[in-house]
Amino acid sequence: MTTYDFPWERLELEITETSAVGNLSQASEFINFCRSKGIGFALDDFGTGMSSFEYLKNLPFNVVKIDGSFVRDMLIDPVDHAMIRYTHDISQLRNQETVAEYVETEEDVNELRKIGINYGQGYHLGKPCPLNDWL
Repeated sequence: MTTYDFPWERLELEITETSAVGNLSQASEFINFCRSKGIGFALDDFGTGMSSFEYLKNLPFNVVKIDGSFVRDMLIDPVDHAMIRYTHDISQLRNQETVAEYVETEEDVNELRKIGINYGQGYHLGKPCPLNDWL
């Protein structure tokens, strides 16, 4: 068998968003393995196909609910914070209201207000209850 001394750190592979999302755990495992060998990765076609940004841009929703996975760590993770802010900004441009899920503390409420989020859901604001309790 012939082997070559290849400069793996100079190789960058592209993976489309659609294929990465198709099996997220397998894609993540593969990317991490390759990165451990020095191979770089580019996310190709981000924002096209079946992506959230395309939905946000093209579907006529009245309200966009921001997943709690972003809200949960927004106070310590600047990427989560930016995702909330960008989603809200885009929604505002389209005259859509925003709802943040997983609002668990007063600090969450204050930060979401600063961003301009219209509504919140979460235990800090009220626990779920049967409709009959509201009526």
